[in-house]
Amino acid sequence: MNGSLAANEALLSALANGLAGKPAVDVAVCVPAPYLAQFQALKSVQPALSAIDLGAQDVSAQASGAYTGEVSAAMLHDFGCRYAIVGHSERRQYHGESDTLVAEKARAALASGIAPIVCVGETLAEREGGHTEEVVKRQLAAVIHLNGHCISEIVVAYEPVWAIGTGKTASPEEAQAVHAVLRAQLKAATDKPDRVKILYGGSMNAANAASLLAQPDIDGGLIGGASLKAPDFLTIIAAAQ
Repeated sequence: MNGSLAANEALLSALANGLAGKPAVDVAVCVPAPYLAQFQALKSVQPALSAIDLGAQDVSAQASGAYTGEVSAAMLHDFGCRYAIVGHSERRQYHGESDTLVAEKARAALASGIAPIVCVGETLAEREGGHTEEVVKRQLAAVIHLNGHCISEIVVAYEPVWAIGTGKTASPEEAQAVHAVLRAQLKAATDKPDRVKILYGGSMNAANAASLLAQPDIDGGLIGGASLKAPDFLTIIAAAQ
């Protein structure tokens, strides 16, 4: 929940200028819902922004109707959203979102042609208790169970809750170990596992991006605070390329 009309325009313009053409990797920004229209408008007057896809930070599991305050996948599709984050740890923690609800949100996004970025991750207590693998596999299994026929269309983001906004980061080896578990789970669920990108989302920044992205099963990053600083975000994009 960051941004303003002025700050958004400055950030997106700096990103467009810094990319100087279509990068060799997929780049997206997931903006708060009130600013979807601003991004769409800026894209129409700044051709350089065509290098950046639009994403939403959440989506309703419902298609339409009496769900005041919710934003449907069809609405996001109207704004040209390519991605929607589902199951972010903050949604699970502060809004009590269950594995089942996250799976239903993923289904709603897929039905509108939007790729859900499915977040999974363990808390510090779960990690210290030795439950990391159990937790992330359970969270992803719910999405696979409900969306098995099109699971190759999702994106997965591993975000260890203990490393979000704390300054702590899983070591490249720790992150890779969990990504390998998720990769194996996806291979068992779809005949197109290589289509599913697995992102690391635990405080990736300009300083650690290269070492994390060098790991064989880390395909990219779900960037938090560093994405609000154009120079840092551009450094991460360069590392991904």
